Amino acid sequence: MHSYWARSALYFSVLAVTTIGHAREFPELDGPYMGQTPPGNRAEVFAPDIVSTDGWEVEGVFAPGMHEFYFTTNGGEYKVPTVVGFRQEGDIWRKYTEFRRDGEVTFSPDGQRMHMAEGYKDRVGDDWSERQELGPMFQREDWGIMRLSASAKGTYVFDDYKSDDLIRISPLIGGERREPKEMGPMVNTGEWTAHPFIAPDESYLIWDSEREDGFGDSDLYISFRQPDGSWGEAINMGEGVNSDKWDAYATVTSDGKYLLFNRGVDPENNNIDIYWVSADIISELKAQDLQKR
Repeated sequence: MHSYWARSALYFSVLAVTTIGHAREFPELDGPYMGQTPPGNRAEVFAPDIVSTDGWEVEGVFAPGMHEFYFTTNGGEYKVPTVVGFRQEGDIWRKYTEFRRDGEVTFSPDGQRMHMAEGYKDRVGDDWSERQELGPMFQREDWGIMRLSASAKGTYVFDDYKSDDLIRISPLIGGERREPKEMGPMVNTGEWTAHPFIAPDESYLIWDSEREDGFGDSDLYISFRQPDGSWGEAINMGEGVNSDKWDAYATVTSDGKYLLFNRGVDPENNNIDIYWVSADIISELKAQDLQKR
């Protein structure tokens, strides 16, 4: 098991008996995207020395609307993995919340639900409800969900580290939640297959996996929905995104402009940073996929 996953399993086992620790201080930030200069077509560190430091910072995600940003950190002031949330008021970003992580944070495309693995919080005014469970369909002893991603139609795509590292999909049809099924070999090939992100319109799926055609460790892959509804071949997202290090956990900003993801800085992934890159790569890969049809 990758050291990141091993650490995550250990941390989750002590969440119930360990306090967060002392709060970390952050500067006020001015301007869009947490005040950061947007990247081009080659991945760059996101918010260096502010969010991305010499420690363990992962799972960076902007909530729909682009006025909230969340990431998970551990070490230093924090005794367990902790989600830190920022909110933009006017042009200024300030930290406004932090809470123990209980599942990797993603959002419904309308921004009204914060998914956290098999659980969720709903938006209540300017805050969030207590974490609730999705129900028995997703609470199985033999499943290990780390990340669940939802489309605008209500389709859920999620990983499972207890079942040979695979990804499942569960559509919502006629208001009825369908039993999750394993995705096909286009997605579930390779090792450490995890952390899916489904586009709001379900036009593509991004995930990470370690495959023979990769750059050396887990890479980010994308599959485009085909005209017949099937998923196309897995496409490595290329050297502008991937590296010979651990590249994982992608999310696309709700404005469609940027891709955020994790990258291991050291071989043991004790130091992980958040990176971002222009989402133009998605349209470029889509054009290449169309040419092959």
